[in-house]
Amino acid sequence: MSNATPLSMQPLASDVLFKLNAVGVQFGRVNALVDCTLTIGRGERLALVGANGSGKSTLLRHLHGLVPAASGQMLKPVPALQAMLFQRPYMLRTSVQNNVAIGLWLAGMRWGAARQQALAALERVGLADLAQRSGKSLSGGQQQRLALARAWALKPQVLLLDEPTASLDPAAKREVESLMAEFAESGMTLIFSSHNLGQVKRLASRVIYLEHGHVLADAPVDSFFGGPLSPAAAQFLKGELG
Repeated sequence: MSNATPLSMQPLASDVLFKLNAVGVQFGRVNALVDCTLTIGRGERLALVGANGSGKSTLLRHLHGLVPAASGQMLKPVPALQAMLFQRPYMLRTSVQNNVAIGLWLAGMRWGAARQQALAALERVGLADLAQRSGKSLSGGQQQRLALARAWALKPQVLLLDEPTASLDPAAKREVESLMAEFAESGMTLIFSSHNLGQVKRLASRVIYLEHGHVLADAPVDSFFGGPLSPAAAQFLKGELG
């Protein structure tokens, strides 16, 4: 299967946020992404799936400008504010409220206003009652919600998430998924990697399957789980769902 975005899924030119043309990313002798050609539009809920080492995290980091391309080109026709959540978010050695406020302050907001907006963001994710606790003292699920609050406070148009619910207990996963769904409903573009195919079914509108840095499937979520796929993608689904 070609790794080009199907014509039926291509966004209008005015809505294109990312356009990758034959992008390759290398780490030493390892080809982390190979000839990756994708178009991602405003308002999509795009899930990246594949085994460990398939290139999911590399693609997210490239989209966020954290790793350069060794070949090809990424274009951003419509500039958009974006934020990224990592699998293990870094917590500053300060209060939960300050963990959010510092990002706003660095973005140019006055400190008093930053603290007020931080409290509103914590309220949004259900952590306002823990505002004065140390960020490092929170549970894993609470830290992910705090990371979501930090991102939401900046009002990004694009949110990239790398395995946002990995290692969380079922209740914490539901809380994080609920916030992701609410952000998407507000118009935010979500691009996330996940090993949880149930989560992909619940949250994604489009699925990309990667293997050894290659995009081997790119389909609407219903087609990915119910339609014909490349043999490699079909085998992956059989293994994960079997």
